[in-house]
Amino acid sequence: MTAPINDNTDRDNPEGQERKKATVRIVIADDHPIVRDGLKKLLLLEDDLEVVGEAGDGREVLEKVQELDPDVLLLDLRMPNLDGLSALQALQQSNKRTRVIVLTASDDKNEFVQAMKLGCSGIVLKQTAPDLIVKSIRKVHAGEIWLDSHTTAAVMRQFQTGTEASGSVGGGKGRERSPLSTREREIVALVAQGYKNKEMAEKMFISEQTVKNHLHNIFDKLGVSDRLELALYAIHKGLHLTGEPAQR
Repeated sequence: MTAPINDNTDRDNPEGQERKKATVRIVIADDHPIVRDGLKKLLLLEDDLEVVGEAGDGREVLEKVQELDPDVLLLDLRMPNLDGLSALQALQQSNKRTRVIVLTASDDKNEFVQAMKLGCSGIVLKQTAPDLIVKSIRKVHAGEIWLDSHTTAAVMRQFQTGTEASGSVGGGKGRERSPLSTREREIVALVAQGYKNKEMAEKMFISEQTVKNHLHNIFDKLGVSDRLELALYAIHKGLHLTGEPAQR
């Protein structure tokens, strides 16, 4: 059990103030109180994580996110009043800042794909080891996409079922038609880490149109049709681990 924080000490201690600024603010959404309580106790053990709110159904999720503006939302897909996918869709229209991790006991590959297409930043199975749940929150808060090996394999299989005829990456024919350039590999890594076109342009000191041109070429070379397939391909091949892009 961690010792209670002395407010007066933190006020006079710049390091304590800096630690507070770095805290990841989290809302837990699950219709089972015992699950919410267990997650809250787990996260309270971490100095840099703070549970600022809880929700027991989909409509309450929307209210809590609007009210509290958390950094990360842990979202169960199976909830009353408004299911998790519908809540996720609504959040993508109203709150672009909060990053969402889908936390589910389901092994439904269709749900995984839908959640990714609706903009969630990670999928964590409830049977996942507690330390990986904590790690996923930190990774997603840092701007990365979190999929464990089981989830990645399940989603890749689902793409295979849906896209075999097209010969895209999901169909198992995602070999590079021609080698990716160093710059293209840097862009693939950033897409897999959750960067948007504008953010990539700023990071790489190129125009947003140049980023779009690179993505067009990458899609063609890899035989993928959208950013989700590209991100999954990158994670599957380890391309998301590419280092910082070189600056011009």
